[in-house]
Amino acid sequence: MFLAGVMAIQSELKKQLKNRFSDRVRFDEPMTAHTTFRVGGAADAFITVSDESELTYLITCLKENNLPFFIIGGGTNLLVKDQGIRGVVICLTKGLAKISQHGAITLSALAGASLSALCRFAIKRGLSGLNFALGIPGTVGGAIRMNAGAGNGDMSDVLESIRIIGPDGNIETVDKTGLTFSYRDLSFADENCRELSSSVILEGRFSLSHQRPEFLKAEADALLNARKKSQPTGFASAGCFFKNPENRESAGKLIDLAGGKGFRVGDAAVSEKHANFIVNRGRATAEDILRLMNIVQEAVFKKFNIMLEPEVKIVGD
Repeated sequence: MFLAGVMAIQSELKKQLKNRFSDRVRFDEPMTAHTTFRVGGAADAFITVSDESELTYLITCLKENNLPFFIIGGGTNLLVKDQGIRGVVICLTKGLAKISQHGAITLSALAGASLSALCRFAIKRGLSGLNFALGIPGTVGGAIRMNAGAGNGDMSDVLESIRIIGPDGNIETVDKTGLTFSYRDLSFADENCRELSSSVILEGRFSLSHQRPEFLKAEADALLNARKKSQPTGFASAGCFFKNPENRESAGKLIDLAGGKGFRVGDAAVSEKHANFIVNRGRATAEDILRLMNIVQEAVFKKFNIMLEPEVKIVGD
């Protein structure tokens, strides 16, 4: 999430942040180390929070100082531009990763927990409903925000409620009835008249169903093997780059039919294995990836009159 207003981080604030977060705050931190694309310039500051109270304190502090911030999990589904990110990047993966069971069929996971860890947690306890998410990279918070999914399900199928830090700094719970799910997006229901982007997702609660662990494990193995066969490995990427157009062929199929497999700009390339993956073959820049994105969009539009929209979030300067 970004907040409006950009200004330099003053020395007094730097000192304050250093005193509070010690070695968990880094200034002019290269984002190449924090994204799966392995590209991007530096963030003015990069802070890893250890719990909810630190996160609330930090958000309040940054708002008081009119500094923008951006929440990051595993750095998947994210392209940071070469000039970096102004303001503060807040990382949740170290301190907000707890997963818990509540009653017979309900799980909760903090936003920084990995999606794969949540899936494994459910399988071990014989809880069905999350296997669709196996192999989807990233964290629970990002998966909720993007309504992540695959052909056999998405987060809307299992999400019961979320806890958020609202724009006023207060923590609240929003039930599923207060949310609107769409393809790779989540928003508040219309009657709330507010933007989810102005809040920070802290936790998700999921309603599942019983199934034998051995059945779930076999299903999981089959799903993961199918993904490994169809998706590229060995090069950095951010997962599927484009959204699938509604009621049309998948983005990967359209790119393939438009001759896009193997398109390349510098070390950024369209995967020969799956055309909806742009991969970093070693020394790609964000600009290389963005130029390749435009080339792919133009090729698909020319052949099918369809403008592909990025699923990957593009942030920074």
